[in-house]
Amino acid sequence: MLLTIDIGNTNITLGIFDGDKIVHSWRLSTEINRTEDEYGVFLKNLLKDKNLTDAIISSVVVQLTEKIQIAIKKYLGIDSIIISHKIKMNINLNTPFPSQVGADRIANACAAAHLYNTPAIVVDFGTATSFDIVNSNNEFIGGIITAGMKIQADALSSKTSKLPKLNIEAPVHTIGHNTIDAMLSGIVIGHASMIDGLIEKCEQELGQKSTIIATGGYSCVISNFLKRKFDYINPDLTLIGAKILFDLNR
Repeated sequence: MLLTIDIGNTNITLGIFDGDKIVHSWRLSTEINRTEDEYGVFLKNLLKDKNLTDAIISSVVVQLTEKIQIAIKKYLGIDSIIISHKIKMNINLNTPFPSQVGADRIANACAAAHLYNTPAIVVDFGTATSFDIVNSNNEFIGGIITAGMKIQADALSSKTSKLPKLNIEAPVHTIGHNTIDAMLSGIVIGHASMIDGLIEKCEQELGQKSTIIATGGYSCVISNFLKRKFDYINPDLTLIGAKILFDLNR
């Protein structure tokens, strides 16, 4: 079985594939200060009854990439592939600086090209909200990166004296009748309006309609506020992309 790991700025997502199917998945908080032994012991206890043979890692947290790769080797006894612009892909990175393309964006683009019709726009709701764009020639041509909804909520509470911390959830009305509702409307409905506008602009530049795929924790929260609904919501897209990349590089 294959262990796939997506190391993000806020969460680390783990998935186990048996063949082409995800049979187990977990999410834990990203902790940069944990040692490789702490991660190794955690992974060994979590995965002790799983018959793992290989691993692949997507990481946007440089401080943890090698640390977790070492932990996997030391405590699970398996080697792992690190996703980067250098590995074999089912897409081409058609950008001026391929080395700057994040591993999660590579995985998302590979999964989109494999699973759906292109051109495709992947909207990934993580710490940042990113757009990963694959054209009709199956080339990753770039995208958009903007502050995610949690960053917006944290900024409002930390940079103002009276606005509270809040959990991201769907607002009831666009016009908020109290402070929290007004914040949720601005963050969630404002984000949805931004996404609608950016998708329209991206399609104008592509010159054709695209398949719109959403992934990440907040995709379901925002979907009801879009003028144009997502064609697909796939919460496992990044892990699936990692599996595709592993198959190409085993």
